[in-house]
Order: sequence, then structure tokens, then C-alpha cells
Amino acid sequence: MRIGEPARATGASARALRHYEQAGLVSSERAANGYRVYDERAVVRVRDIRCLLDAGLTLDDVRVFLPCLDGDLAAAPPSGRGLRVALDRLAVLDARIAAQTAARDRLREALRERTGDRGSPVGCRVAADPYSCADA
Repeated sequence: MRIGEPARATGASARALRHYEQAGLVSSERAANGYRVYDERAVVRVRDIRCLLDAGLTLDDVRVFLPCLDGDLAAAPPSGRGLRVALDRLAVLDARIAAQTAARDRLREALRERTGDRGSPVGCRVAADPYSCADA
């Protein structure tokens, strides 16, 4: 099947399929006209890749799961290496969330200090032109 068919079947763009192929996660053959041709297994593989990406893993992380990508990923027994990658990625995501939460809290507190909890920053006025950066 040409690239559009697995793209439609999986919800991935043709660009994403080419990216997965460049990353070594999906393979295709070339037709005489140079078009990429994928076999039916590519649909399952791409769905599994997207499932792992949607769970927060990176393409590098997904490489660890290559032996499982052609079947029912959810039903496959977890490997020790796969679990370590997933736990490491979870720790990274938790750290990012904590950093973003701390930044939000600092901004909220700074706004409270400047507004006195009134809702708009002290000394700020709405500009006559809402697209202008200058104070009114």
C-alpha cells in the first residue's frame, strides 16, 4: 500500500510515517516509480508507535519496544528494559510538571503582590488599541 493508506488507517500524517521510517521504526519498499510501499504490518506498527508516543515516550524510547511493535502491544508481557524506559520517562515528565507548577505558582504570587488581589496589575491600563504594546 502507498503511504496514504497507512496514514489514513492510523491517523498519522505521511510526514510522520516518513519520520518514523527515518528513525528506523518503520520500513517500506520502493516501487518502480520511487513511491514508498508499506505492507499490512506497518498499520499495526504505526498504531503501536503512536500509542507509545501518546503515552509520553519519545522516538528514542520507542526503539526499546521494537520487538513488540508488530502485535498487540497492550497484551505483550512487559520487559525489564521497557519498564525502566517507561519509569525513567515518567520521572522526566513528573519533573517537568513540577517545574511548570512552580513557575505558575511564582507568577501567580507575583501577580497577587502587584494587584493586591484586585484582578488587574497595579499601574496597568487597557490600551486604546488592544493590539498595541504601549500603555494607554
